[in-house]
Amino acid sequence: MRPAPLLRTLALLVVMCLGAVGPAFAQGLDAGLERFKADSFGDTEAGIAAVAASAAPQGVAILEALADRRLFAGPAGVFYRDKAGQGFDARTGQPATVPADAGMVRLNNRLRNAVQAALGSMTLLSPDPAQRFRAAEAVFRSRDASALATIEAALPKETVPRVRRAFEEARAAIILSTPDAPEAGRIAAAQRIAEAGDSDAISLLRQFSGQTSGGLKAVIDQGIATIEQAQRIRAWAQTLWFGISLGSVLLLAAIGLAITFGVMGVINMAHGEMVMIGAYVTFVVQELFRAHAPHLLDWSLPLAIPLAFATAGLVGVAIERGVIRFLYGRPLETLLATFGISLVLQQAIRTWFGPTNREVSAPSYMAGSFEFIGLQITYGRLWIVLFTLCVFALLLLILKATPLGLQMRAVTQNRRMASAMGIRTRFVDAMTFGLGSGIAGIAGVALSQIDNVSPNLGQSYIIDSFMVVVFGGVGNLWGTLVAAFTLGIANKMLEPFAGAVLGKIIILVLLILFIQKRPRGLFALKGRAIEQ
Repeated sequence: MRPAPLLRTLALLVVMCLGAVGPAFAQGLDAGLERFKADSFGDTEAGIAAVAASAAPQGVAILEALADRRLFAGPAGVFYRDKAGQGFDARTGQPATVPADAGMVRLNNRLRNAVQAALGSMTLLSPDPAQRFRAAEAVFRSRDASALATIEAALPKETVPRVRRAFEEARAAIILSTPDAPEAGRIAAAQRIAEAGDSDAISLLRQFSGQTSGGLKAVIDQGIATIEQAQRIRAWAQTLWFGISLGSVLLLAAIGLAITFGVMGVINMAHGEMVMIGAYVTFVVQELFRAHAPHLLDWSLPLAIPLAFATAGLVGVAIERGVIRFLYGRPLETLLATFGISLVLQQAIRTWFGPTNREVSAPSYMAGSFEFIGLQITYGRLWIVLFTLCVFALLLLILKATPLGLQMRAVTQNRRMASAMGIRTRFVDAMTFGLGSGIAGIAGVALSQIDNVSPNLGQSYIIDSFMVVVFGGVGNLWGTLVAAFTLGIANKMLEPFAGAVLGKIIILVLLILFIQKRPRGLFALKGRAIEQ
């Protein structure tokens, strides 16, 4: 045969094939769409199967719309809306207006499972790894036996480790759910599911534990026991992480109080209001960014840190110079005066910003979470833990490597001797109070990301801050660090058994008993002339 007739013959064959396949797709899709019009669960199930079998390009969009209650059927045809609300004709996939007389296609739980199974089968071979992963998860939950051949064909070609594991688990779930499968295959499938170690895996194994016997039942029971043990360990580890997160918050709130209380011996009941001021500075800075530079909103939080430190620090210096310096040596009067100042500051904030909570949004790099060795860790909490440790390290550097830090330590150990050596103790007192207040302002920046910004924000942390300082040892920063994390972890460990309120009461009682035994706390300051 000559080349030209050969080419014409091949072209004719291609056209004939396309002509045969195209109507087949259309007929399958049309049959499924007609079933959706019947408005019965049985017909809807048949329609789901027909749409999935048609392999129509818009099939996935139709079934996703059905699952999300965005599919409508009426005399004029079947239509769906995308997530943005745009209407489409289900038969052609072209934009269209959804008629007013089109009713939403109803679903029940059985049909939802059928939709998920169909979607899983249709997207297992998608070029998008994320879509393949979701499809494999859907097949794992539905255990649709019709998807087994597709999974086995896709497994050798899968190169993404996470997707490959999902494919293997979906394949194992189908095999375990097939009573006619060889027992050796079902045992291997049960072992593979047990390796997943998550809640879906243990639910599936428990479902088949009472339906099997012999070696398969022994493997399933062993897998359940292994997963339960791993879940208990993960639960304790998650609680430990929550305790570390709470400890970082307590440390950030208490570290400034540890400085003022340790150096000056002042019981500052207005310390919580310094935290509140830092949080409101964060709110004001973010509002300014929203109004004038919304595209730079992620930079509002870093800018708020030095501004909160400066604002709270200046307020602290003003309080020390205006009130506290006249009350040294009179702890009761100092306590009452600072308590009055705290009420004044709270009322001032209510007057300026109102009594309601204010919203401080998290920047993009603090949003979301990730999984680490089975633990769910939010980026916001992780940033706060790291930020707290950085503040602690910077404060240690100030105390150890700056003239002000040297003078503060000298005044802490022996105020009279420091004064005799030419140190201006009054100046050191003012700078110390300002430094402690500034750090409390920084704490307010961090707390604005995890708590409500309100006039009462500081009152939530003042008692816990005093507990941390007294437990760790007055004036000892390392003691404050250990005490904050110890109390945070202890609180979270007690909560599952005693509840949040009773857990705090137990911690307080234990702390009182501990102080009776060690009045100076965990790490008491040492020296010949530590003043009482």
